[in-house]
Amino acid sequence: MQDLLDKIVAEANVTPEQAAKTLDVIKEYIVEKFPMLGGAVENLLGGNN
Repeated sequence: MQDLLDKIVAEANVTPEQAAKTLDVIKEYIVEKFPMLGGAVENLLGGNN
């Protein structure tokens, strides 16, 4: 997941903390809207930081 965070930092020009929070919000949104994907999201993006 660090690769994705690094990419967000570089391409969105945000701090690492902002990138991590953004990714957390996206993960939570996906699991909230599509609960059946919870395990896949966990495997792909990791657990809550």
